[in-house]
Amino acid sequence: MSEADIIKETEFPLSRRSLAAALRACGLMEGQVVLVHSSMSKLGWIVGGAEAVILAFLDVLGENGTLMMPTHTSDNSDPARWENPPVPEAWWSLIREMTPAFDPKTSPSRMMGALPELFRTWPGTIRSDHPVASFAAKGPAARYLTSDQSLEADLGNDSPIGKLYELDGFVLLMGVGHMNNTSIHLAEHRGSFPGKKYIQTGSSILVDGNQHWVTYETLDLNDEDFNELGAEFERTHSVVVRQIGKADVRLFKQRSLVDFAVDWMESNRI
Repeated sequence: MSEADIIKETEFPLSRRSLAAALRACGLMEGQVVLVHSSMSKLGWIVGGAEAVILAFLDVLGENGTLMMPTHTSDNSDPARWENPPVPEAWWSLIREMTPAFDPKTSPSRMMGALPELFRTWPGTIRSDHPVASFAAKGPAARYLTSDQSLEADLGNDSPIGKLYELDGFVLLMGVGHMNNTSIHLAEHRGSFPGKKYIQTGSSILVDGNQHWVTYETLDLNDEDFNELGAEFERTHSVVVRQIGKADVRLFKQRSLVDFAVDWMESNRI
């Protein structure tokens, strides 16, 4: 959606101050640890854009709260498995050889949106070092959330979302649904269900200061049933859907979601 289209559909613009008030009305509070998934265009036109949105979150969470966002780099993965879009097989070896090694300071996120892309460069933000499934966080819990993310458990127990579970943190979906709810992948790692399998992939990383293509095994993730799972979670856990602009906003405890999702997958996946 173009900026002109967003302006036409916005009755009155949000600002840092009004967005902070709206986030508080959705249940966000000082001191919380929260993972945010968002679509800024659903909020309407915002005075100050992505910068104002981040400032509003930090205003609400305060010095004792921690904000986290996904900063994934799906283009630093094995091109043989690319689907959105695929590339010719003749290109694969060149991509593996020439993809720059992941660097938490410089590697841009891909298809994450304007908000996480700005947030990863925000002063004081710490980014995890997974070459595909990194997260950025700011606040007292940021270093714990982003440290020691293994290649294999990209979204498992040792990942930032696994550590968010340990902290009994929150997930906020703003303008997006459960297809964007990365925490459900933690349930995939934890659950036992038919069809669960692991795949070989690869990424370009720094090894002793030099660029190397490294292969590793990871869980074959599947989000096809996330909307169905999420709808059942909301129904059984009385999740309240509020609105900011034209964006549906959901705030809930991540631990409740993950525990529910494990049971749901083990009962429903075939």
